[in-house]
Amino acid sequence: MFSIENSRLRRFVAGAAAVIGAFAAVGTANAATQDSADRAAKPTIVLEHGAFADGSSWDGVIAKLRRDGYPVVAAANPLRGPASDAAALRSLVGHIKGPVVLAGHSYGGSVISEAAVGEPRVKALVYVAAFLPAPGESALQLTNRFPGSTLSGTLDPVPYSFADGSTGTDLYIQQDKFRAQFAADVPTDRAALAAVTQRPIAQAALEEKATAAAWQTVPSWDIVTTGDLNIPAAAQRFMAERAHAHTTEVAASHSVAMSHPDLVADVIKKAARATH
Repeated sequence: MFSIENSRLRRFVAGAAAVIGAFAAVGTANAATQDSADRAAKPTIVLEHGAFADGSSWDGVIAKLRRDGYPVVAAANPLRGPASDAAALRSLVGHIKGPVVLAGHSYGGSVISEAAVGEPRVKALVYVAAFLPAPGESALQLTNRFPGSTLSGTLDPVPYSFADGSTGTDLYIQQDKFRAQFAADVPTDRAALAAVTQRPIAQAALEEKATAAAWQTVPSWDIVTTGDLNIPAAAQRFMAERAHAHTTEVAASHSVAMSHPDLVADVIKKAARATH
């Protein structure tokens, strides 16, 4: 009798385990399907760095966005001029399937403003301590419109030659002045590394006038950095208000994506959610 009951018990336990396993498999499959659907529904975030930086300046922001399931691309900005840099960015955007949110830091704001014009994939623009030029305005002009920038005194100009014999000038920030000027609230070792890996911008790029402004038609978000020594906070506020951007102010240096990655990622996610 005991052996019969024990046999029945084993069959019951085995059957229960099979049912539980089936439910677990269905739950796992549903979770995977939901996760896949969530990722498919999210726009791709394209990050455009600015002058004196590279794609690694977005590292902290990228980690936050990827953790929340956003596809991310950190574009390589040539830093040669708004029109040509925008053309390069447009070619990248054109390669992406589905909706896109463009985020630009500093001079990268000038680039995304031109790149998004007439591009239906771009659903939102996020400006991070950035320029929002109107047609006919240059980055240099906007910087000088308000007091507060100390950038000019820290620059290290490097002449270069083109293949046709004409010349130009690349601008770097002197390494020993980089942290104080560009990244005062970034840890010393991280700022020192950023100073070494900075990419120069052509002086002509800062003087080139914008020909179009996507913020006139595309919903925009703006992070204004009140401790900025590159683009004065007053200039940033002026541009953000003119664009009717959803604005967030933070006591940060120009390198806000490095010093406040959580805040920057949160603003980008707000813009992304607004595209649904």
